[in-house]
This record gives sequence, structure tokens and C-alpha cells, in this order.
Amino acid sequence: MSFAGTVKDELFKHIGASRHCRLAELSALISFGGIDICNDDVDFVSFDSDNRYVAEKCFTLLTKTFNICKNESKSEKNGSAAGFAIDDKEEIRKLRQAVSGDLLLQKSCCMRAYLRGAFLASGSVSDPNKSYHFEIVCRDLKQAECITEIMRHFDISAREVERKNRPVVYLKEGSSIVDMLNVMEAHVALMEFENSRILKDMRNSLNRRVNCETANIDKTVTAAVKQAEDIRTVMGMPEYKKLPQGLRELAQLRLDNPDASLKELGQMCDPPLGKSGVNHRLRKISALAGSMYKLE
Repeated sequence: MSFAGTVKDELFKHIGASRHCRLAELSALISFGGIDICNDDVDFVSFDSDNRYVAEKCFTLLTKTFNICKNESKSEKNGSAAGFAIDDKEEIRKLRQAVSGDLLLQKSCCMRAYLRGAFLASGSVSDPNKSYHFEIVCRDLKQAECITEIMRHFDISAREVERKNRPVVYLKEGSSIVDMLNVMEAHVALMEFENSRILKDMRNSLNRRVNCETANIDKTVTAAVKQAEDIRTVMGMPEYKKLPQGLRELAQLRLDNPDASLKELGQMCDPPLGKSGVNHRLRKISALAGSMYKLE
């Protein structure tokens, strides 16, 4: 199962304790699931959807909120598709009134439920092991603005983009997706996401460290090769024997220990030298070699 499926399975099983929260989630499922219950001339409402979460969650919320039973003659479930219908006009009237009011999103708990329903109906989230992406596809700009405003209420900054003539509200930051999962109360999926994010960050950190150390090793090796070339050049000069004993000692140590670091070379000297002292002497040898190159 994909990570998005894991999240939706968890949210599908989450039923709000309060009636107003169930109505908020039901409103989002109906709105984002494309179910029309606003036409008073319709004798029944059909909850048919290729998204099994939409129809089944709608039915669960309806039975717990209104005690509405589905019409078995219009009910079907085939593969991932699911559907049912309500043909009780009084129940349809109550349902229309309940999910169309502006008072549904007055409380934070109802906003959480609304986001939960919107995600179940038209949301998706990528596998955190691959990338960080969370989105809710909206039917129109009004829906997108509503979702963005609710996210902002929870201090989550979302972006909007248009895809196939439909607005999409999305998140790209791992921390924002974690906050969003927490807001929707998908706590098990949140822990899975965080574990994946920690492992991914650790791998990235380790790769950066390895790359840095590799670069340092390459730099050290390149410098050592150049120093050895300069030393051999200086050794071929008549002035070499007139150089101070310390310079000649260090030159020979570098040739004998091409892989040694400056610190290790300093410890081999008698008396021992610090890194700056070794570097200073090697610079002198390189300067002598440079003058020889110029004469050539």
C-alpha cells in the first residue's frame, strides 16, 4: 500500500466524537467528492464514487449523525468503487441544511475534520522516502481559498497552483506535511513519516560528510603530490645543501611519507613542529621551486 493509502486508511477509521465535527467532515467529503445535494427537485441523493473512502465514510458519518440507512437497491460496491443512495426526502432536507451552513468551521476541531474530509476526497501525499509533497485538488478557487485559510489558521503556509484547470493547494516542506498530518489527526502515519524523514536526513548528512571528507582527502593528496614535486626540484638545485637542516629534514620526511598529514609530519620532526610550522617550511620549499621554474 502507498503512503497516501496508509494515511487515508487511518483517517477513514477516525470518527469525530462531536456531531459538529462529523458534519464538517461530511461537508468536505460531499463538496470535494463532487456529490450534489443542493437541488431540491431531486428525490434522492446518490453517493457514488470511484474513491471508496468518500462513499463509505459518508455512509458511516450519516448513520452516526442522522441514523440514515442506505437504500440497498441503489447500493453497489465493485472493486475500489462504492456507492449508496438516500431517497427519504425529509432526511435529505436535514442533510442539506446541516452541511451547507457557514457555522461548520467556527471551531478548530471542525476545521481539522474538514481538512480530513477534503484530503480523503481529493488529497494525496508522496512517499517520504522519495520526496515531500502533499496536495488537495479543489473544484474551484473558492474551495482552494478555504483550504488555504484553514491551513493558515494552524500556522501552515500552503501554496496554490493550477493543474488541468483546477486549483491545487500543496505543501513541499517535510515539517509542514508533519504539521498537516498532526492537524488531520493521522498520528500513526505522522510517526511513520517522521521516522522516514529522520532516516533520510541521516543518510543525507552522512553523504555530505563522506563527500566532504573525500574532498579533503583529494585536496590533501593533491597538495602532497605538488609538495613532492617541488622537493625533488629543489633537491636538484646546487643551493639545496645550503638550506637549513630543518628544511632538508622536512623535505626528506615528505618524500618518505607521501600520505602523511601536516600534523603527522610535524610529529616526526626533531624537535616536533606544529601544523603551521610544517606548512611554513613547505611553503619555503615551494617558493624555491617556483623560482627555479621561472628560470627555466
